[in-house]
Amino acid sequence: MSKESICRETRTKMEKVVAHLQEELKGLRTGRAHTGLVENVKVECYGDLSPLKQIAVLSTPDAQSILIKPYDVSVISHIEKAILQSDIGLTPSVEGKALRISIPPLNEERRKKLSAHAKEFGETAKVSLRNIRHDANKQVDKEEKGDILTEDDAKRAKDEIQKIIHEFEGKLNDLVKKKIEEILKV
Repeated sequence: MSKESICRETRTKMEKVVAHLQEELKGLRTGRAHTGLVENVKVECYGDLSPLKQIAVLSTPDAQSILIKPYDVSVISHIEKAILQSDIGLTPSVEGKALRISIPPLNEERRKKLSAHAKEFGETAKVSLRNIRHDANKQVDKEEKGDILTEDDAKRAKDEIQKIIHEFEGKLNDLVKKKIEEILKV
């Protein structure tokens, strides 16, 4: 495997870590209603677990509520149960053929806890980046021992991998910082 392909593969894996962090951060409350809070809640229906976004239309009719209209009205009770059992701390109310979730304003203590959650997500993502770097460096060492890469190419590859991880750590830090500012904004 060439130096370029190792670096390309490393970059691709790190992009997936950033995308995963974005999805996790989307699920954190900020005091404003947005469908990302509930879209990935797993609902048991038809003998299977499905993300809410696959079995219902999600919308935010105003800044303080989320409206959930299931495609099949018979799953409303399953959706309500799944939201109550999730750790998002919201209570849905049934309104005919739909559910409404009112988003209460966040208190200071809850904002701090959510900020801490965002930091934890960021740290977990950084650990993933470091594991990817470790695997890439092992691959470089393996290619060097197999005489596919010269010693100089192996050194350049490791330097490039280090640059890539710095770039992606910066992206993670920016995402977490932005989310914390969003959470703490009153």
